[in-house]
Amino acid sequence: KLQFLYFIEGVGVVCGVKTKKKKNKKKMNRSFYRFWHTIPTRWMDQDAFGHVNNVQYYSFMDTAVCTFLGKQKAFELPARPFVVHSSCTYKKPLVFPVDVHVGITVVKLGKTSSCTYQIGLFDETSDTPSAVGTFVHVWTDPVTEKPTHIPDTMRTAYMELEHSE
Repeated sequence: KLQFLYFIEGVGVVCGVKTKKKKNKKKMNRSFYRFWHTIPTRWMDQDAFGHVNNVQYYSFMDTAVCTFLGKQKAFELPARPFVVHSSCTYKKPLVFPVDVHVGITVVKLGKTSSCTYQIGLFDETSDTPSAVGTFVHVWTDPVTEKPTHIPDTMRTAYMELEHSE
């Protein structure tokens, strides 16, 4: 049930509209993710509200994905991954000091050039994420900047990271 709150001369009135609630079939806990990277927060990651600033969440996600790519020696390949989409859903704040455990899984592997990661950011004590993000990489030719096939070594690594439901 979706509710709207209207204020009429200081009086709150709730009006409801029934909608179908989508069930999230993916369990958002640590067991969903296949690759992990830990990042300690720094004092400077906080904002004036006393929690880790939103922009840092993207930095944590990018660092974890790049760490995964580095372990696969992706930066030595003739093709390059290019982020074409990213998103982040914030669920609860991260507060300094904390080690952020960043989990990655592949939720969609394209037939030719794309890979979609789901990324969970967890504080060191929680089994539920503080944020869930998505990155979509398209592999490109660095000279033409056109999409190209995912290199075989990366396709194999992605398949190992895929989440099977």
